[in-house]
Amino acid sequence: MRSIYITAFTTLLFSANVSGQSYIPEKNNKLFKVQPAIKAGAYAFSLKDVRLTGQSPFRHAMKINGDYMLSLKADRLLNRFYKNSGLPPKDSAYGGWESEGLSGHTLGHYLSACSMMYASEKDPRFKQKIEYIVDELIKCQDARKTGYVGAIPKEDSIFYGVQRGEIKSGGFDLNGGWAPWYTVHKVMAGLVDAYLYCNSSKALGVAVKMADWVGTIVNPLNEEQRLKMLRCEFGGMNDILANIYAITGNKKYLDLSYKFYDDFVMKPLAEGKPDPLAGKHSNTNIPKAIGSARQYTLTSNKSDATIAERTWDILVNHHSYVTGGNGNYEYLGQPGKLSDALSDNTAESCCIYNMLKLTGQLFAWKPSATLMNYFERALYNDILASQNPNTAMMLYFEPLRMGAKKHFSDSLHSFTCCVGSGMENHTKYTESIYFEGADGSLYVNLFISSQLNWRSKGVSITQNTTYPEANTTSFTVTTQKPSSFSFKIRQPWWNKGIPVVTINGKTVNTTVNDEGYIVVPNKWRNNDKVQVSFEMNLYAEAMPDNANRVALMYGPLVLAGDLGEKTPDPVYGIPVLLTDNRNVTDWIVKDASAPLTFQTKNTGKPFDVKLTPFYKNIDNHYSVYWDYFTNADWLAKQAEYEAEKKRQQLIETQTIDNFRIGEMQPERDHDLKASEQSYVDAAYGRSGREVRRDGFFSFNMKVEAGKPTALLFSYIGDDKGRSFDILVDEVKVASVELKGGKPGKFFDEEYTIPAELIKDKSSIRVKVQSTNGRTAGRVFGVRTIRK
Repeated sequence: MRSIYITAFTTLLFSANVSGQSYIPEKNNKLFKVQPAIKAGAYAFSLKDVRLTGQSPFRHAMKINGDYMLSLKADRLLNRFYKNSGLPPKDSAYGGWESEGLSGHTLGHYLSACSMMYASEKDPRFKQKIEYIVDELIKCQDARKTGYVGAIPKEDSIFYGVQRGEIKSGGFDLNGGWAPWYTVHKVMAGLVDAYLYCNSSKALGVAVKMADWVGTIVNPLNEEQRLKMLRCEFGGMNDILANIYAITGNKKYLDLSYKFYDDFVMKPLAEGKPDPLAGKHSNTNIPKAIGSARQYTLTSNKSDATIAERTWDILVNHHSYVTGGNGNYEYLGQPGKLSDALSDNTAESCCIYNMLKLTGQLFAWKPSATLMNYFERALYNDILASQNPNTAMMLYFEPLRMGAKKHFSDSLHSFTCCVGSGMENHTKYTESIYFEGADGSLYVNLFISSQLNWRSKGVSITQNTTYPEANTTSFTVTTQKPSSFSFKIRQPWWNKGIPVVTINGKTVNTTVNDEGYIVVPNKWRNNDKVQVSFEMNLYAEAMPDNANRVALMYGPLVLAGDLGEKTPDPVYGIPVLLTDNRNVTDWIVKDASAPLTFQTKNTGKPFDVKLTPFYKNIDNHYSVYWDYFTNADWLAKQAEYEAEKKRQQLIETQTIDNFRIGEMQPERDHDLKASEQSYVDAAYGRSGREVRRDGFFSFNMKVEAGKPTALLFSYIGDDKGRSFDILVDEVKVASVELKGGKPGKFFDEEYTIPAELIKDKSSIRVKVQSTNGRTAGRVFGVRTIRK
C-alpha cells in the first residue's frame, strides 16, 4: 500500500515549492489537492522565503534551539516505538514523559521542529534526522501490520477497547491510558510536517496509513460511545485529519475529522452559549479550535468558524494575563477573574504555542491589527520568555506569582508537552512577520530583522531594526524592475498617534485603514527605503478584576522587577507600589547606559527595583504584577496585607507535600484511585474532586517519619450538607460534615495524623470516603504539613 501513496504524490512533490505553515493558507500551494473553500484575506509566506537577520533575541533563540535538537538521539526517541512493534530497541528511552504514559509525543514534535528548521535554514543535518526517523517508523509500522505506529504503554489494549465500544474515559484517562489520542496526533502531525516542509513522501505514507487505522477504531462507535471517548483529551485529531484530507483529496478523512467533535465545549461554542471554556483545561481545548479553523477553511462551514473565533475571543479577552498566557495550574478560571490566580504554575507554554497557531488562521481569513497585537504580545512575553537563552531549555509554566522564579526543563530527563512544543516554538519565528494580502499588498506584522523573498512579485524586502531597543524599523526594496504594491504596517496598540513614515528620507502622509494598518502605497524601485518611527512609552495595565494590581510595560514588553537570586521574604522582600500618582512616567526612570532597563524611583515599598523585559529574567526571582497602594490605602491595609502574606508563607514553609487535587499531572503523581461515583468539579478557577453515595477517592501523600504531621484540606464555602470520613492507611482520622461558609471563598481545615500512623513511613495513603449516603467533598487541595 505504501508504494501506491508514494507514486501518487511523486509528480506533485517535484512540481511544488516547499510548504510554509501547514495550518495557514498559502497562495496557490500545490501540495494540497483541496484548496480553501473560502476567500482568504491574506496568505502566509513559506518558511523558506523568510529568514532572520541581525542580532535579535529571536535569531539567538532559534540557533541554540537548533543546536539542542541536533544533540538529541533519534534512537532514544524511537525506543518505545521499537518495543511496541516487537523490534529490538537500539538505545534507551529518554526520561520524563518519554518514559511514562505520553511516550512518543516528543518524537512527533521533534519531526515537526526538524522539518521547520530545515525549511528555514537548509541545514542538511535536520533532514537527515527526519529521513532516518521516518525509515525506522516504516519498519515499526510494517511489523505491526495494522497501519498504526506508536509508543504509548498498553496502547493495543486501550484502542482495542475503544474499537469495541468498551470505553472508560475521564479528563486525561482513556481505558487506563494517558490521553492516547493526544500522542497519536503529535506523531501524525510530525509526519505530515515532514512531508510539507521536507518533501518526504514516505512520511506522508506513514501518516495516511495511521489515518486509515484511526477510522477502524472510531467509525464503529455509536454516538454515545463516541462522545464518551471524547471526554478524554484528544489533541488536534480533527486538525491533522482535515490536513490529510486537504493533501489527499479523499473526503473520508474530512468525515473522520468530524468524529472528533464534542458536545460539551465545541457544540456550545458553535451555538453561542456563554463561555463553555471556564473551568476547563486550557490546552485540551485550544487544539480543537485550531482543527475547527482548518475545517472551516476547507469547507466554509460557518459553525466551525464560530468555534475558532469564539475560542480566540474568550481566551484573549477574558482569560489572558498581561503576557498573553492563560490558565493557572493548566485550568481556566471564571471569565475576567485573574487577580487571585497568580502562582508558580500560571501560563502553560503549550497553550500559547497553540494560540499563535489559531491567531494565524484567523488572520488569514480577515487581517486585523488586533490579532497581530496579541501575536506580538505573546511572542515577546510568553514564547521568547519560555526559553533559557543560555541553555536552550524550556518552561512548562511561566510563573506570575509575586516573587516567583522560572524553572527550566532538563535536557535529557523532562520531555514534557512544553518541551516538545517548545522545540517547535523556536524554529518558526519567521512565520508571521509578513503576509501577502489578497489585494497584492504586503502586511508587516512584526518588527524583527529579517529578509523576505517575495517570489510572486520578484521582490526582496529587507527589514533592519533593533526594535524594541530602538523605536524605528526600516525596509529596503530590492527589485529588478519597478513593482507597485502597498506596505501595510501594523499600528501597535501601545503607540500613541500615527507613526512617522519616510520614503527615501522624506516624510510622507499615511492613513490607518479599518484593519488597523498604516497604508504606504507606492511604485517601488530598486533600493527604495521605507522607515517607520514609533512613540514608545511606559504604561501600566491593570488586572481586569482589580484596578490596584498592575503590570508595568514599555511598548510591547512586559517588565519584571528583579528581586535577586535568593528567595525573597514574602513580606519585606516583595515590594508594592506606594504612590498617589498613577502616572508611571513620573516614577520610573530609564537607564541611559543599558537598553530596556528601568528603575522605580521613590515608589517601591520597602525598596525600589530594577525593571527589565520579562524574557530577560532567567535565574532571578521577580515580580510581574504589583499591588498598588495610595498612602492612605497603605495605612489602612498594611497590617491585613502583611498578615495574609505571612500566613501563606507559613503554610508553604510547613508543607511536606502539596496535592493539587482534580488536576491531571498532580493526580498521576499522587496515584489517585477513585470509585466510579467520583469526578472532578471546579469552582472559581480551582479544580476539586468529590464522590457520591458511599464512593471514595484515595491518594498518596509524603510524610516525614516520626514527626508531628497534619493533613490540611481546602474546601469552598458554597458546599454544605456534605458528609465523609478521612482515613490514613485505612484508619479513620476524622469525620467531616461540611456546613457551608462564605460563598465564593476557599478555606482550610487541619486534621492531625496520629503519630503511630506515620512511624517509620515516608508516605501514607489518604482516603476520602463518603458517608450517610451523601456527597464527599469537594476537596480542592490537600497538604501534609509539619505541626
